[in-house]
Amino acid sequence: MEGLAFIFIVFVCIVGFFLFMYFVPVGLWITAIFAGVKITIGELIGMRIRKVPPGVIVNSLITATKAGLQVTTRELETHFLAGGDVPNVIRALISAEKANISLSFKQATAINLAGRDVFQAVQISVNPKVITTPKVAAVAADGIQLIAIARITVRASIAQLVGGAGEDTILARVGEGIVTSIGQAASHREVLANPDKISKLVLSRGLDAGTAFEILSIDIADVDVGANIGAKLQTDQAAADLKVAEARAEERRAMAVALEQEMIAKAQEARANVIQAEAEIPKAIAAAFVNGNLGVMDYYKMQNVQADTEMRQAISGSGKGIGSGNSGK
Repeated sequence: MEGLAFIFIVFVCIVGFFLFMYFVPVGLWITAIFAGVKITIGELIGMRIRKVPPGVIVNSLITATKAGLQVTTRELETHFLAGGDVPNVIRALISAEKANISLSFKQATAINLAGRDVFQAVQISVNPKVITTPKVAAVAADGIQLIAIARITVRASIAQLVGGAGEDTILARVGEGIVTSIGQAASHREVLANPDKISKLVLSRGLDAGTAFEILSIDIADVDVGANIGAKLQTDQAAADLKVAEARAEERRAMAVALEQEMIAKAQEARANVIQAEAEIPKAIAAAFVNGNLGVMDYYKMQNVQADTEMRQAISGSGKGIGSGNSGK
């Protein structure tokens, strides 16, 4: 039993030692003291309790102190607890100071918390960045399409990094300016001969207003001739006009066919009326016989007259007369 108790006591001591070393980072405290950074053991223990990694804070504080920056442990802890990147902010402050760029700790933390890489922003302020636009297609006044690619040299504007628009806005504005400048050209040859006119016109419009960048230059890297949009539009318009004309012609043809069918129907109706009227003639003759208004001799004379008329028509080639249908009966 005494052996088990001794082993338990040793285990508890080992665990306690590691817990002590975790909550009281003595080695980190010694490192800070030798680096000339004033920090107490209580502050390091407080960082552990607040779930702030002491190594990140102390190392950043040492780096800032060696670079001559005036920052406190509380400021670094506050920024870390707010979700910021403490080492990134310290590197940005050191880089800005070496480049004689005015950047305070408050500005740097605000830029970092805004979701931007403050160190990269300082680097872009020192070394301007080149952004290449995608292919921008535009049509000149003569209907020829031009496809342009531009390279934009920008420098980060520290004062506009918080709340300023990003690269996408720069690309969109430059693309719009290229389309406008090409569209204003009377001929595509004019653009091909002087592509710098595009960059000058676009640069003069102040496209970097409200953005996190300052546009230093806009250079047209390439201009290619595309399709003849004007001719294509004219061809499409001619095809559309042809279809409209064909539709109207078909409408007129349909109306003419309908009118022809209507006239045929009217002619057939007229012939039916004539046939119906001719059918009434024998009835009228019969009624005249019954009433005594027509005699036998009168009827024969009428027949002779009809026969003579039909014979003359046959000789003259005019065809059968009206009464031909009755003579055959």
